[in-house]
Formats: sequence, structure tokens, C-alpha cells
Amino acid sequence: KKKTVSFSSMPNDRKINSTAACISLMLEGCELKKVRSNSRMYSRFFVLDADMRSVRWEPSKKDSEKAKIEIKSVKEVRVGKKTPVLRSNGLSDQFPDECAFSIIYGDNYESLDLVASSADVVSAWVMGLRYLVSYGKHSPEAPGTGHPSLRTSWISSVFDLADLEKSGRIPVSRAVQLIKALNPGMKTSTIELKFKELQKASERPGMEVACDLFVEAYCELCTRPEIFFLLVQFSSNKEYLGVKDLLMFLEVEQGMEGVTEEKCLEIVSKYEPSKEGREKGYLAIDGFTRYLLSADCSIFDPQHRKVCQDMEQPLSHYYISSAHSACLLEDNFWGRSDISGYISALGLGCRSIELVLWDGPEGEPVVYTSPSAASCVPFRAVVGLIDQHAFTASAYPLILCLVVRCSAPQQRLAAQCLRKTLGEKLYLEPPNPVASYLPSPEELKGRILIKGKKLPPTCEDSEGEVSDEEEGWELARRLGQEDREAPEGGGLRRVRLSRELSELVSLCQAVPFQDFESSRRGQRYWEMCSFSEVEAGRFANECPAELVSYNKRFLSRIYPSPMRIDASNMNPQDFWKCGCQMVAMNYQTPGLMMDLNAGWFRQNGACGYVLRPAIMREEVSYFSANAKDSLPGVPAQLLHLKVISGQNLPKPKGSGAKGEVVEPYVCAEIHGIPADCAEHRTKTALQSGDNPIFDESLEFQINLPELAVLRFVVLDDDYIGDEFIAQYTIPFECLQPGYRHVPLQSLAGEPLPHATLFVHVAITDRRGGGKGHRRGLAGRRGRRVREYTSTKATGIKAIDEVFRTATQPLREATDLRENVQNALVSFKELCGLTPAANMKQCILTVSTWLLHSDSAPSVTLNLAEQYPPMEAQGPIPDLLRKVLTAYETMIQTSRTLIESADAVYGKLIQAQQAGMDFHKELHRIETKEGLRGRKLQKALESFAWNITVLKGQADLLKHAKAEALDNLWQIHNAGQSCGIGRNGSASPEPSRLQAPLEPIPE
Repeated sequence: KKKTVSFSSMPNDRKINSTAACISLMLEGCELKKVRSNSRMYSRFFVLDADMRSVRWEPSKKDSEKAKIEIKSVKEVRVGKKTPVLRSNGLSDQFPDECAFSIIYGDNYESLDLVASSADVVSAWVMGLRYLVSYGKHSPEAPGTGHPSLRTSWISSVFDLADLEKSGRIPVSRAVQLIKALNPGMKTSTIELKFKELQKASERPGMEVACDLFVEAYCELCTRPEIFFLLVQFSSNKEYLGVKDLLMFLEVEQGMEGVTEEKCLEIVSKYEPSKEGREKGYLAIDGFTRYLLSADCSIFDPQHRKVCQDMEQPLSHYYISSAHSACLLEDNFWGRSDISGYISALGLGCRSIELVLWDGPEGEPVVYTSPSAASCVPFRAVVGLIDQHAFTASAYPLILCLVVRCSAPQQRLAAQCLRKTLGEKLYLEPPNPVASYLPSPEELKGRILIKGKKLPPTCEDSEGEVSDEEEGWELARRLGQEDREAPEGGGLRRVRLSRELSELVSLCQAVPFQDFESSRRGQRYWEMCSFSEVEAGRFANECPAELVSYNKRFLSRIYPSPMRIDASNMNPQDFWKCGCQMVAMNYQTPGLMMDLNAGWFRQNGACGYVLRPAIMREEVSYFSANAKDSLPGVPAQLLHLKVISGQNLPKPKGSGAKGEVVEPYVCAEIHGIPADCAEHRTKTALQSGDNPIFDESLEFQINLPELAVLRFVVLDDDYIGDEFIAQYTIPFECLQPGYRHVPLQSLAGEPLPHATLFVHVAITDRRGGGKGHRRGLAGRRGRRVREYTSTKATGIKAIDEVFRTATQPLREATDLRENVQNALVSFKELCGLTPAANMKQCILTVSTWLLHSDSAPSVTLNLAEQYPPMEAQGPIPDLLRKVLTAYETMIQTSRTLIESADAVYGKLIQAQQAGMDFHKELHRIETKEGLRGRKLQKALESFAWNITVLKGQADLLKHAKAEALDNLWQIHNAGQSCGIGRNGSASPEPSRLQAPLEPIPE
């Protein structure tokens, strides 16, 4: 009977949890589709010979001795569409990447290309074949071998400790508790079911279990096949990772730098449960699983857990975490004011809190968000709370946004309360009149700023009239609480303001917004405007470039529309993309928008401040928030995301009447500028229990990585309306590459214990593959015309002549970069790797082909040279010749880039600086040339575009040179570690190969 394999955890399905199980499946055989070079597919029955020396298939026109591949002739087993046949146009869309695999064999490196019915079958064959190639026919842990594995010994020792009576048996209940303690997320019912199933199969029912049954239950329940498959890929010692294997995994797959054997031993001693494993420096499957699940291996880059951005830029250059109605725990209309809302918001790193002051019944001001709230909070109590909690989560400045709705006498009491309670923390120094920008968060550390209205300098009385803010009145009008008439003619409402309160306002003086031209000419850097979400949305759509430019110098605060009486949230990305710093969120309302806000502000040590992208900060730069494609000078990147599996997924809330089983699928969403917003979903994992396997690859192009956020959402397909299970939101810049677990959270952002997604993350340059490499090499080269970024005419002759000098260097810079990128993609594809692979992986792959064969051609890397050539002695097969040619092309293009970059870079910077010399004179030149209206705007836009392009292309060239140097370093490093390098000394440091380019000043 032909059998297929499933990694599902359903009890009646077969589960692969050891190499022995893979080989057992191969000995039984199964149906696979054999792919020919003419793109036709034929179903054949594949089986491993009983002596484990050959794989055969039938039926075949060849005689039985030819319809086979000897294991000893296998050079490599590749997973996915990694050969020219599988990548060809005719087949690429007929089956998913994870259902294909190839066996590279023989002295001519031929490929047998196969397609399986599922990723599970692929995993079993690949795991078994790789094991046999490494260790021959010695079956791992075969029944009857007298040598127990590290794992079996450890589980047996755990059993012995629990066997208090030393009878060789323990109660089932104790066995269940033991496995639950070793695997905390697992359901008790799942463990009990497994024991019943094994007891029934072995005809040993009863209330107690023996050691062998306990070991079997543990191995079946606690082996994650996808992690076991990964371990076998990197293991050179059967079923565990040695120190060298672990070091290779961390460097090659996880992208870690500077890993030492000492560091690997630390990991083993921290995560390997067996004493023998720790003593010998071995990481078996349980320790490896624990490590991959640990915080040391988190998807979130640990560098971002502390403040890691430059905090000495002006305040207007940061996004600032801002709360709207922080004291409300429920919605705006029926909400009740509760003091704990402030503690919660401040604890989450919120750095801007809104306080609406109303006249209190006992002569002291109180805080509501509207007069309808069921209760009020004394202002004094709120200030005391702020004093206590202002800097517990972040040391950076806190901005209190005062909206005054109380009488002048109560305003005086509020001012006295603020001075007395906050004391030295209150920032009262007048703005520096000669400065052009606000102070930095670093300068304002530990200080509290008051944002509010200020009396005009001409007013000498103890109180005066100022224009009121719109915020807060709309709701008051709706509730019939408004007691002031708007002035006739629809002008700004006026309110009385006391001098004491006015004097507390320094760097955040609230002023009404007129238009962008008036702000450019007359607004001072310490003055700021508040916009309703509707008004800001209009600007973001109609004049995004002007809004971005405005936000370079001035703070802007966006508050929710008063129509949101349910306290729902606006999308903060709509305003962040235009540089708006303070987008006031209803912290009490969970959901997508709050996930984006919380995830976004996690990236700089959760300090409440995030530095905006450079393209939004530079004085002269071109940035269109609504760009539909890549931006000038910003390198677009590709995110390759593989969603492998889920662990311990809870049932959706509100589905109490359903059975235990969820049918989950995963949505991956990118939120950012419009050109980046995208969503892809996996297939649904049917009848999968709590630990579904998805094994699906998704891909996203990211044009502005600094503003992109990735959100994982797990949903239940079995529920009407796709019921929410869990989510996790992470800024793109915080992603760590490699195999990672995603710690899932509830709708309210609370961690879900033990619930994770297992994923693989890789990020490449846009030219590094993606859409191009699917069509095969020849197709891509023939079709894609190289795109060159060029400067635009401003219409001012003197300026255009300066920018014209950069035309040739811009073309040269693009050619240098693209030639290297194309050569890299070709080399990686011929090595059978994806564009996301690094150079070390490429060299190691080539070395494994050479070392796995008795008659291997002699190919060496000459490490004595700075650009190491790959040299062959004697005749070599066609595939290897192609690999050597591609390697040579890559080395030569890299050399040209490294040696030419400085000169081209210098020309680009020279043109950029010559352009910037005109900047201060720009308005005088415009007037002289008689530019007005649309022509003037176009000239300014073209000027900003040119400056941005020159700086951006110079930046890209600098990064390309650094990457090329890093690739050389990886080649030296890999050549030495894998044994094909000769004449090697210590690896050259990338920095020693050539001095790095100077960073470009902002």
C-alpha cells in the first residue's frame, strides 16, 4: 500500500519525528511526479532499496538497473524550484515552491527534478536522503541497536526521577503533568489522548505507564518535524548539532556576526536539557527547539529593545507617541473618566497626553474628555499621578496638551497646581530667538512641556482673550452642553486666558493654522498647530509635499474626528507618511490602528520617540507621500517571508459552542506609504489541531523600509466572519533574518502564553531576485531594460548646468551596482540558492558538492589574493564550469565596483554640494528669472528632486561598496572553514581591504 506522510498532529495520522521515520517512509515508497526538461511531468512510484544504497522508480522504459540513482553519487538535495528545469516558464505556476525538490547526482551534476503531493512528503524525502548521503546505510536509532540516543537517555532519566517508588512505572496523571511541564503550551487533553492511543496499540491499558511508553509518547508529542528537518540540514553528527554545526547555522542562516565557539557553548549549556549533551557540547532536538523559542532567537532585533536612534535631532524630527482621551477607559460618549487610563498610557511610553480642563463643582478644575462623562477626576489628582509616572517608561520629554474650558480663577488654581507639583520638571525657559529649530529630546530629558495658548505680548493684564481651539467643542455641542456662541461670520471662537497659565507655555505654543505659505513666512519654530483628522487628511491627499515640508520645522498634532463617538481610531500611517509627529490615539480602543501605533513605537526602546526617515528631515529633499513606486535615492527591498507553522493557537473568543479544532490561516500585511501597502495570506490549515503547518512563502516589495510595519494576523477560517485568533505587529527595521518565532498577542495587545508562529525571514535588494528570478535567467536578461535615475530641469540655466555634470556619474553608479547585483543573482541561482542567500552559503554549497564525491574535480579558492579566484585543476563537468564562470564574473564586477566607487561617489557629491550652494540664493534667482505660480512650484520640486537623487545614489553606491567588501570577507571566511581555500591567512577585515567612504552629511 502506498502511503503519504503528514506532519499534522491529528492522532490518526502518521507523524515524522525522527530520521528513522523518514527512511521508513522511503523504504515503503510513494508516488512523486518526475519533471522532464521538456516541462512534462510523469507520475512514478519512488522507493528506497532495502539495502539503502539506491533510489528506484517505476514504471520506466529504462531497464531496472538504469531507473535508479545510487546514494553515493548524490551531490546535493535541493528543496524548492532551484534548478533551470523547475524554474522554466511552463512549470513555474503549476505547483508551489515547497512541493518541489531536486536530487543533483553523478559526475556531470545531472538533476532529477521531482514534485510531491505536499510539503510534508518533500520534507521526509529530503531529510532521509540528506541523512543517507552523509552517513551511508547505518540506519539511525534503528530498532535493536543497543545505543540509546542523547534524547532517549535524557527522557528516561526524567522518568526515573518521577518514578518515586522505583517500580519502573508511574501513574498516567503524573506522566501527563511531566510532559506538560516539559512543554508548557500543550493541552492536557492532547497528552491524555496520546497515552490512551499508545496503551491501546501496545495492549497495555491501565492507570500506569512504563518508561518505554513514556519515551515514545514524549517523542511523538514534543518533536516538531519542521525543526527536526532544520536540525538534520545543519547537523554533521546524526541527530544533534555540534558546536561547529551550531556556529554555521547562526552565521549562515540567522545572519549573526562575530559568533564564536564559546558563544555556541553558552547556548548549549543554557538550552540543552540532557547533562551528557551539555558536557559534550551537543544541542539535540529539544535543546534546539528551546533555543529557537527563546528570547535569544526572537524575531524582534534586540538592538531595538533599548534606545538606539540619534536623540539629538530637533524635536520636530521625531514621531511622538500621543494619547487623545487617555483618562477614558470606555468610549467617548458613555465613557467614565478613570485615573488608571493615564498610568496605562504612560506605562506604554506615551509622551503626549491631552488634558481638557473644566470648572469643577467645588471651585477647583476637573478633567473630563466631555461633560457627559459619568464621573470627573480632580485636576490636582491627575497632575499628582503624572508627576509620579511621567518618566517610569521613558526619560524623554512629556508634552501635556492643555485644552482650557474652565474660568480664569480656576485656571489660576490649575497653574499653581502644575508649578507646585511638577516643580523643576516643568520646562519654563523662553525659546531661543536666534535658533531655527526646537531643542532635541536629549536636551529636554526629564522635562515636562506644556502645550497651550499664550497671551499676546501686548497684553499686560492678569487675563486676556485668545483664539480657542476647535478640539472638544464639537462633542460639547452634540451633547447640548455648549454655553458659548460661535462668533458671527464663522470666525475663531475667543476665550479668556489667565496670565499664570499662559506663562507655563514655552516651546509648544498653540496657534491657529492659516495656510502653508503663511506658516513658511511667519510661523516661529516654537509655535505648533493642531489639525482635525479630516483637515489633515485633506492636506495629506491634496498637498502631501507641502505638509511634509511644513513638518520639518514645526510640530503638528492630529486629533480624531469628533464624529468618532465610539472612540475608534484613525490610521496613524495616513499622517506619519506626511511627517506629522503627534497622532493622538484612543489608547483604550484595541484593534488594527492601535496595533500599528504600539508596534511602531516599540522600535526605539519603547521610549515614545521614533526618528523620522532622513528623506523627511533633510532641509532640501523630494518626497511624495503618495508615491506609487520606489523613491529617488531610497533602495527598495524585497521581504521574503516563509510562514512555516503555528504553535498552541487559542480558540477564537466567542466561539465557545464550537468544537476544539480551529482551522487557521495567516495574513501578513505591510502598512506604510501607499506603494508598500499589501496583504498576502496562506492557505487554511484544515483539521490541524493547535499546531498547524502552513509552509508557505510570501513576498513583498518595500519602497520606504523606514516607514513600513509588518503585521501578522491569525484568523479562523471555520468561523463565519473569519474570527480573530491573534496578531503581532513589528516595524520592518526591527526584523531579524533567519528562522524566528513570532510571539503572538491578543486583540488588546497582551501576550498569549506559548502561542507563536514559526517563520523564516530574508531581506534582499530589489534587484536581488523576486519577480526576475522566477522567469529563469535568460528570460530576465532579455526583457529587462536597465532603468537609470536622472536629474530634472528646473528651468534656471545656471542651476541646470550644474546638475547636468552629474548625468554620466549617475549612469556609472547605476551600472556599477547593477552589474554586481546581476552577477550575484546568476551565481546564487547556479548554486541552487535563492537571492536571499549570503555569500558564505554559496561557497559552502560548492564545497559540499566537491567533498561529497570520491572522483571530485579539484577546485580551490586562492585566498592569498585580495579578490580570490576559484581555480580548477583538470577537466570539470558542465554545471561546475558554469558556476566557476559566474563566480569569476561576480568577482570581476565586485572588483570594478570597489576600485571605481570612490571616484564616482566624489563626482556625485561634488554636483550635490554645487547644487546646495544655490539653495540659499534660490528665492532671489526665482525672482530674477520671473518664475511664478506653477512654473515656480515645478522649479522648486525639480531642485529638491535633483538634490535627493544625487545624495541617494551616492548613498546607494557607498552601501554597494560596503556589501562587496563584506562578500569578499565572507568568501575568505567560508573558504577557510570548509577546506577548499588555500594560501589563506586570517580573513581580511572588510574595513582593511579599503578605507570606507565618508558618510554624506545631511
